[in-house]
Amino acid sequence: MTGKSLKIIFIGAIVGLVVAVAALQQFPGRERGGESDEEYLLLLRKVMGVIGKSYLEPVDEKKLLRGAINGMLASLDPHSVYLPADSFKEMEVSTTGSFGGVGLEITVKEGRLTVISPIEGTPAGRGGIKSGDHIALIDGLPTRDLTIGDAVKRMRGPQGSRVTLTLLRKGADKPLVIPLVREIIQVKSLRFRTLEPGYGYLRIMQFQSRTGADLTEALEQLRKENGGSLRGLILDLRNNPGGLLDQAVSVANHFVGQQSDNSLIVSTRGREKSSSQEFMATIGVKEPPYPIVLLINGGSASASEIIAGCLQDHGRAVIMGTQSFGKGSVQSIIGLPHNGGLLLTTGKYYTPKGRSIQAKGITPDIVVDDLVMDGKSSKETTTFREKDLDNHLTDGATAPSAPLPPESPKSPAHSLADDRARQDYQLQRGVDLLKGWDLLRKAVKKN
Repeated sequence: MTGKSLKIIFIGAIVGLVVAVAALQQFPGRERGGESDEEYLLLLRKVMGVIGKSYLEPVDEKKLLRGAINGMLASLDPHSVYLPADSFKEMEVSTTGSFGGVGLEITVKEGRLTVISPIEGTPAGRGGIKSGDHIALIDGLPTRDLTIGDAVKRMRGPQGSRVTLTLLRKGADKPLVIPLVREIIQVKSLRFRTLEPGYGYLRIMQFQSRTGADLTEALEQLRKENGGSLRGLILDLRNNPGGLLDQAVSVANHFVGQQSDNSLIVSTRGREKSSSQEFMATIGVKEPPYPIVLLINGGSASASEIIAGCLQDHGRAVIMGTQSFGKGSVQSIIGLPHNGGLLLTTGKYYTPKGRSIQAKGITPDIVVDDLVMDGKSSKETTTFREKDLDNHLTDGATAPSAPLPPESPKSPAHSLADDRARQDYQLQRGVDLLKGWDLLRKAVKKN
């Protein structure tokens, strides 16, 4: 992913002076509140000169320039960031699903490094880190005002090496110190399982480069396990932070378009013509019209919300769970010199019925809070959403990981009576709905 043109559209809850000068030089002499661009550039150069000459200690000019770029982009929205060569490479690697580290999805909230969700099965997931935790220290070094890219650098390292995170958690009396051993993180795009005869479960953790193809194989396998057809499907997008737009479109394309050719999946709108597009379902074989329950929560963001909004608008699935994150902006990756890149917000996406979910989220058809194991509390741990992020776009402007059903080495089919499955209240409710749907359909046929 090099060069100076738009390469891919990235939808996800994660994210010098040279760029500023290049942009402003395209509009020489333009007036801004009584001052021209040239005057602003002179001011910027003057500040740089004063810092270089008079600051207490010698400064790293490149670091200063990167800070200028990051500050400029941070003034736009929470998701536009500059990616130096190493961070640009990390983003490219992360979309393939294999990278080194501890396994955390992070963002910046109120200047503090904040966990969106730990990735299941990783050191962070096993270490008890929760959505909403603030990472105060990484190996004893403060993270206040640290960029996401710099934080990722600190947490990455050779397999087997150690890193210690100090967390601030709401309700905790004191900071939590969590030592972790780094691993090669192999993030699977999705997992699937037969829950009970005829009822499949498919969970997408992130939209990566192979998600669409993996979904095709998973659905084929589920049908084989269930005598060639399904009576119902649970599609679990809880705590899915997003990913590649084309893969979200590929997933939705499996389920919509049965009634009419080229049904709209999602549209994007922006200032440039290339940022305004419609993504349609293709003509071809689709999944049979069995009932689908799609699970979402406050950690479901971006590409996950595209799927939920599409299937909701087309009446193809019942959306169950809690309000989604509300990230409705599109980030385009633009290649820059020296192998760097710019992750820039270039538009917003809209559901087939024209809804923008920016800073709103998808409202479930059936709201079901996730019960804690004791069954007494029904508040999920994700306490912030897109609308809570600094400088977020408004709609008017142009939790801990959900548990998977248990593994069964003898047979893919098993009952939800298993203890671990019983703890997933939202999943139980989804299966109950599918069964009720099936019973009502049979009753209607009899009458």
